[in-house]
Amino acid sequence: MEKTNVMRTLDQKKIKYTPHYYDNTITNGMEVANILNLDPNKVFKTLVTIGASKRNYVFVVPVNSELDLKKAAQIVNEKSIEMIKSKELLDLTGYIHGGCSPIGMKKPFRTVMNKSALDYELVTFSAGKIGYQVEMNPLDLKKLINISYEEII
Repeated sequence: MEKTNVMRTLDQKKIKYTPHYYDNTITNGMEVANILNLDPNKVFKTLVTIGASKRNYVFVVPVNSELDLKKAAQIVNEKSIEMIKSKELLDLTGYIHGGCSPIGMKKPFRTVMNKSALDYELVTFSAGKIGYQVEMNPLDLKKLINISYEEII
């Protein structure tokens, strides 16, 4: 299988990861976890939001959970936040819905991963393309992006 830009970035930074591949017609995180036979608590989805200030934020939560918008807004010191529209995702991040990764976005955004990720040595999330996932240590994300780990679900 080909490597995504996320995988090439991880290779360049010498960050250990395991690639996972699946049918590229599946964009539902729970289905991805099931197909890859992974615990859905360890498989994360990447959500892009916009705050009342018009700043964008990225939140990474388990696929079997929903982002708590109020908690998320408090953590990033916004009055409120909301999900961006799907049609805005590609221009803003360089990724499409179902293939959005916290690594390698067009611009660096403040990113918050649910702190439950720290309960595991390895977590899985999109490798930047539908059908591709990477499994890696969640703390290694600190070597690549501005990320914190908070309770956001």
